[in-house]
Amino acid sequence: MVYSLAASTLTIAAPLACDTSSAQGSEPRRGPSDVLVTGADDEMLVLEVTPANKVVVRLPRVEVGQGITTAVAMMVAEELDARLADVDIPLADARTKGNQNTGGSNSVGSLYGPARQLAATARARLVTAAAKRWHLPARSLRTRDTMVIAPDGRTATFGSLSASAARIRRTAVSAKPKPASRHKVIGRPTNRVDARDIVTGRAKYTGDLSVAGAKPTVLARPPTLGGRIVSVDDRAARALPGVHAVVRVPGGVAVVVDTFHHAFQARDALKIKWAAGPLAALSDAGIRARLRSAVPHLGIPPRETAQVEGEFEFAFVSHAPMEVLTAIADVRAHRAEIWFSSQTPMEARADIAASVGLPASAVKVHVIRGGGSFGRRLNYDAAIEAALVSKAAHRPVKLMWSRGDDTRHGRMRPADHHRIRASHAVGRVVAFAHATASVNESYGGQAAASRAAFRRPVAAPLPSESGLYDFGRVSGDLGGVELAIPLGAWRSVDSGTVRTAQEIMVDEVARSLGRDPVAFRRTTLRSKAVKAVLDKAAAAGGWGRTMPAGHGQGVAVHEEYGSCVACLAEIDATDPKKPRVTKVVMAADVGTVVNPLGLEAQLMGTAIDGISTVLQAGLHIDRGAVREGSFADFRWARQRHAPLHFEAHIMPSKGEPGGAGELGVPAASGAVANAYAQATGTSPRRFPLTF
Repeated sequence: MVYSLAASTLTIAAPLACDTSSAQGSEPRRGPSDVLVTGADDEMLVLEVTPANKVVVRLPRVEVGQGITTAVAMMVAEELDARLADVDIPLADARTKGNQNTGGSNSVGSLYGPARQLAATARARLVTAAAKRWHLPARSLRTRDTMVIAPDGRTATFGSLSASAARIRRTAVSAKPKPASRHKVIGRPTNRVDARDIVTGRAKYTGDLSVAGAKPTVLARPPTLGGRIVSVDDRAARALPGVHAVVRVPGGVAVVVDTFHHAFQARDALKIKWAAGPLAALSDAGIRARLRSAVPHLGIPPRETAQVEGEFEFAFVSHAPMEVLTAIADVRAHRAEIWFSSQTPMEARADIAASVGLPASAVKVHVIRGGGSFGRRLNYDAAIEAALVSKAAHRPVKLMWSRGDDTRHGRMRPADHHRIRASHAVGRVVAFAHATASVNESYGGQAAASRAAFRRPVAAPLPSESGLYDFGRVSGDLGGVELAIPLGAWRSVDSGTVRTAQEIMVDEVARSLGRDPVAFRRTTLRSKAVKAVLDKAAAAGGWGRTMPAGHGQGVAVHEEYGSCVACLAEIDATDPKKPRVTKVVMAADVGTVVNPLGLEAQLMGTAIDGISTVLQAGLHIDRGAVREGSFADFRWARQRHAPLHFEAHIMPSKGEPGGAGELGVPAASGAVANAYAQATGTSPRRFPLTF
């Protein structure tokens, strides 16, 4: 159902669970819950047509570079026949009801129906208002470029009709969204609506905001994870120019100064004695040994079968968004206001309120665009710290985590260990067992809760992983090692390692049976859609072509979020210690695609993730401390590591939009690992390979 909001302009709303098949834009049932006031705090998508001829939809999701604002603008422009430049998609503040979480690759799918229905309803009311103004049949009017056009050429902008359209209760034309056959915007490759603002610096991130009185703030943090303060001598720091406050918070010691340059100087002038954290006696080798011991046993294989077995280790990985964590907080005695980029703003508001001793209703959270996330902004460490510092310092603060802060103390993808066994007989796999153990966060809290909200358990019978193939009896189990390490949901969450390990095993099974990896997959994949993307990637990438010595090809597939993808990678491993992925070809079926350019960018990003985490990027734990501290030693793929050739093929589909943002990581990772194995004749088991 679409509701009219009490406003002087056309303002309508739809629940995000709106059933678009029954929403016709008709007048809602009369009752106190059917007419809402402007700014109703509910899980609604609200569209307003302003007198300035702008269409504004305040988005209850966060833009972190994935292009969701562009996708929603395209949905709205399509159904309204509005110019894309006339559609604004600001981000909604934290609400009190509903679900504002951005994650799980569900944003486009959850917004596709409600956004189009809102826009179609608005168009019907605007056309009806124009028909009444001109005393013409509504069906004789058409819409284009954010205006209504009469048969005689007269025009009226949507903005000029907004007030009268707000009074329309029964439309004279249909309010159904267009069929896909009439789409002119949806499905057309479109540049980001915010691209110019990003490259010219007009786009505002938290660090760009100016909040009255907010002073730059940084923290001195312990050298080991979970280290505690024993004593602080802050006399030298306080003597430096521009220092306003030195404040202890759970994460360390904060300095509030006039500039970030002087803030880092003041931080370094602090003389702090630290007690070592709980992992001070533990390093990588010990963690790997614990994980290996925690992997559940696979059980007894079927009789009269041959076995292909493998064990795989994956390191901790930092999210490493290009924009470091930043939060502005203004905490007063009876209220608080916070600005930061958050994938979970409602949960953040509740926890911030609890941390500063205020009711949630007294805390306002402004959601700001983020410069990357990959799951990092599900957690809101920086916002809680900023609120605590602001309360203690009695002033607004702008707190920033340095790159070293986030690498050494931020959330990370957990390390895990996999044990897989494929049992085959008479040329086919008859049983597939996969057990894994992962590091779990022992001290819980909001970080663990946020991660759990987006985590799929890896437990028997692994339907979303091994069920992809017809492998007979599928079994699996999950173990864990509890450690006081800050963990977070990293892009693709568990699938990024689970599927990667499985796709490596599929290649090894194919080789043991003397089969071509692509041909073997084709005969064992259950889904026609997955076979189709595999065939497309293999054909487009030239699978099976003769490769020079030291070069190799690899393939992998993945199915999740109502979507599927295949990846073919080629690698130059003539120097096995410095491999270079030279070519990546991906094919994806994600249902209806709103913006093909956005999907291509998402797939390209997942290819870089696969290259990075398989070949070179991981975090080491040395005596309770993270060794890496910046991009200098956390070796994420640079331009020189990117494929020389990249292709993304999008399969035609009439289905509802599926998820895409996380989809490609497991396929890209598996394909890169399999290409390396083919090029070198090895069986890689520890990732990244340079670890």
